[in-house]
Amino acid sequence: MKETIQHLPDSPGVYQYFDRRGKLLYVGKAKSLKNRLKSYWRFTPLFRPNPDQSSRIVMMLNEAERLEYLVVESEEDALILENSLIKQLKPKFNILLRDDKTYPYIYIDESVDYPRFEITRKVVKGKKITYYGPFPSGGKALLDAIYEVYPLVQKKSCLREGKTCLFYQIKKCLGPCEGKVTPEEYAKIISEVKSAITKRKKLLDILTEKMTALAMNERFEEAAKMRDMIHSISALTLTSNIDMANRIDLDIFAIKNGDERGVIVKLFMRKGKIISSSHSYFRHTHIFDENEAYKQALLEFYSVDVPHISKQILTAHPFEDAAQVAQTLSKRFGQKIEIITPQKGPKKKLIELALQNCQELLRKPREKNIIEQKVADLLGLSAIPYRVETFDNSHMMGAATVGGMVVWDEGAWDKNSYRRYELHAKDEYGQMRELLSRRIEKFAEAPAPDLWILDGGQANLNLAKKLLQEAGVNLDVIAIAKEKLDAKAHRAKGASKDLLYTDGGILELQPGDERLHWIQRQRDEAHRYAITYHQNKKRKEDIQISLLNQKGIGKATLKKLIDYFGTFESIQNASFEELAQVTNEKIANIILSSKDN
Repeated sequence: MKETIQHLPDSPGVYQYFDRRGKLLYVGKAKSLKNRLKSYWRFTPLFRPNPDQSSRIVMMLNEAERLEYLVVESEEDALILENSLIKQLKPKFNILLRDDKTYPYIYIDESVDYPRFEITRKVVKGKKITYYGPFPSGGKALLDAIYEVYPLVQKKSCLREGKTCLFYQIKKCLGPCEGKVTPEEYAKIISEVKSAITKRKKLLDILTEKMTALAMNERFEEAAKMRDMIHSISALTLTSNIDMANRIDLDIFAIKNGDERGVIVKLFMRKGKIISSSHSYFRHTHIFDENEAYKQALLEFYSVDVPHISKQILTAHPFEDAAQVAQTLSKRFGQKIEIITPQKGPKKKLIELALQNCQELLRKPREKNIIEQKVADLLGLSAIPYRVETFDNSHMMGAATVGGMVVWDEGAWDKNSYRRYELHAKDEYGQMRELLSRRIEKFAEAPAPDLWILDGGQANLNLAKKLLQEAGVNLDVIAIAKEKLDAKAHRAKGASKDLLYTDGGILELQPGDERLHWIQRQRDEAHRYAITYHQNKKRKEDIQISLLNQKGIGKATLKKLIDYFGTFESIQNASFEELAQVTNEKIANIILSSKDN
């Protein structure tokens, strides 16, 4: 490693430190690899870590055994690559803020005569698009309230149908589909709605009147829904007496480290009013680094798909890479972005408000009944498993072999992230290898979670750890399997106990243990998802086999085709020449004619 450092190029790049087992410790970027990496070390009289570095870096260097680096064209490229690798590979000594959510925005496209307000998380193509937000929570309730109070076009399909519908009859639409309102009159209503999005008192007053009327008419269920809508909209805004003289847009970021956890608070000001806020906690506070925290928070939040970015971003603390981050964001969004830490005036008060909220959030006692925290403590995980991916495969005597991945995120199933896999390996170990390898290949697009749970025992745990180590990914893994009775694992409930396979050995928890129940719930959902896919696939294959048998293709020929092509879908998509090569021209013609029918 000393030899490598002494011959580094004077170029921008990204570097990675690994421990003696090949586990990734740290990812960093440098304007000059030569200067940055030499600054980490003392070369005389002995090669050792530079004690002037932060305690976090010294701890990392004491574990480091190997260094790898990649030269890039510019410091901006280094910044982007560093952020991507940290997110994807989860190095031990880099801060993981877990704040990579994309927030929804309300938008309107005024290039049409009768526009609608809609929700998006990404950039919408159009020349006359206006965005409002972001809304970390309550955005959907705000949009629903707009359509409850204002007579806008309620559905996209309304204008295409060319005639008035129920919404017109109940006075929730003015009937532009039949020309009952002019574009100019409609534009006045749009102007009112725009004002209501940022100044919501009038909107809330109208909703409160409607809720009261519903309750008086004993329509309690509708009144309760209206009440929930009011609460969601009211919770959007932090109470603040800060007066901005101009109608300015600002995003405010404050990050504070506590004794047990850290917190990041974001405030969003639009046209001089704070319209929404959000916060999230993070772990690894013993390796906290202010520069890295702000850098990661800003680059993650302002991804290329974010619909809107304020020209001025306020941070509660100045940080080393602020100018480089501002330059990167300016190029990303095609406008000049400024990152500042104000020292006086109303903007300074906004920073103080954000820090005050940080302090309050850190002061709140941590909820002791969070099951994810209990699981992390039990298993000695490196992070609280807020996001979990659980894997299972399913087959019947080797037929219709499939795998499933289910995702648990922040206390709920993230069904949009579920994935099904058609597997081709013949044995269960090979199937799990294929399943996990294909997931690892997608880490660049969909980053690794906090925890993997595998259906299976020690062999599957060892396999996952080996694959992750080869990919250079730091990720906690456990496996769960039934205790073997008579050398067999019995899946049926009550037949045998579930055992947990971890880095620290095999754990056997009491049947009533809530931590075991949580892990079993993950496993059972993965099994349900995989077996449902297997049953559907098997049913489809049985129909295909029956049809081919009726046309004179026997079991031996079918086995030959499956062994060669892998799946029925591949057989159906094969060319005449491929089919004839595996079987003969007669069989090839039968298969192609059955496909046509």
